[in-house]
Amino acid sequence: MTSATEPGATAAGGSGRARSRHGRRVVAALAVTQTLGYGVLYYAFSVILTPMARDLGTSGAQVAAALTLAVLTSAACAPLVGRRLDRRGGRGVMTAGSALAVPAVLGWSQVSTLPQLYAVFAVLGVASAMVLYEPAFAVIVAWFDGHDRHRANALLAVTIVAGFASAVFLPLTGLLADRYGWRQALVVLALVYGTAAVPLHALVVRRPRPGAAPLRPARRAGLVRTAVRARPFWLLVAAFTAHGGAVAVIGVLLVTYLVHLGHPPVFAATVAGLLGVLSVTGRVVTTGLRRRWAAAPVAAAVFVLQGVGVALLPLAGRTAAGAAGCVLLFGLGFGVGTITLPHLLAERYGTAAYASLSGRVAVFAVADRAAAPLGAMVLAQVAGYGWVMAAVAAACALAACALLAYHRLP
Repeated sequence: MTSATEPGATAAGGSGRARSRHGRRVVAALAVTQTLGYGVLYYAFSVILTPMARDLGTSGAQVAAALTLAVLTSAACAPLVGRRLDRRGGRGVMTAGSALAVPAVLGWSQVSTLPQLYAVFAVLGVASAMVLYEPAFAVIVAWFDGHDRHRANALLAVTIVAGFASAVFLPLTGLLADRYGWRQALVVLALVYGTAAVPLHALVVRRPRPGAAPLRPARRAGLVRTAVRARPFWLLVAAFTAHGGAVAVIGVLLVTYLVHLGHPPVFAATVAGLLGVLSVTGRVVTTGLRRRWAAAPVAAAVFVLQGVGVALLPLAGRTAAGAAGCVLLFGLGFGVGTITLPHLLAERYGTAAYASLSGRVAVFAVADRAAAPLGAMVLAQVAGYGWVMAAVAAACALAACALLAYHRLP
């Protein structure tokens, strides 16, 4: 009997080790493609906004609307992309998305009118829905199905590396634009992205071999319908939509508000730059705390700290120490929602319909991240920045309450 079972055990062990090794390759590949994706498809825009507006002969606000259009397009595409990910896995979706992004960025480098710019960014919105965090997380959740700790570590690794996208690509894009002009800078960035992302998605990302028969589309659709008709799903939507909007507002307006409080622009930019580093710290701390406590109350506590920090900013933010302390409190939760939502979705609903459900949440959360900064700018002009900070604090409190209510449900 021993001789009959040992070969099978050895094969199973070898298969498990091979799968684990490839899982690490998947995580490494996605860490690279997410860093490149956010750097090229998102952060580069802010660097070249002013010279682009000057060349197109239009205002910065009209040019900035292109990025808002891309984000809203991405939100609209999220449910369709999610269903495709659940049915076919991430390789085809992410490869096609990265292949689409390359000519879109090249087209961006050649635009000469606003309609052309908006058309290009609509395409970039579609590509972003296929290659950024939501599909990457779907690949990781599926690969580490049934291994909560490995899944948490994988998500943490990808978001830690990608968290430095701004630190790498803001100065890189600035250097390229200063030396070669913004159009040529985009050509270089498009080639860098395509050279790395397309082959990594095509050759490394693949679907894990399921231990059971794959779920039929009708059954998966039934799971999604059941989920979206129940209270837990909508509490998650409320929590992460509110929190995503709060984070987006601070990300856009923090430097302006610190200058408004009387700080020099260099100090304001330096303090705001801490948000990226602090987001990594917050993700590490949150992942560690989840090993002892449930994810929802841990995230809720972090959201409360963020609300306290931003609520104190109008009062304590006029001094350098006070401003740094408030930004520290808010920054610790800057990336916590990113890694908490995948965990909660997989924990409650499993992985068979994860991408479909994540896409449904993204419709609201991503759209709010696009619209909230615009609403905050209007509120600041009408009522002042103090009311904007109060609204952000209220959004953090709402997100925390929704997560605590979610945690109490069976």
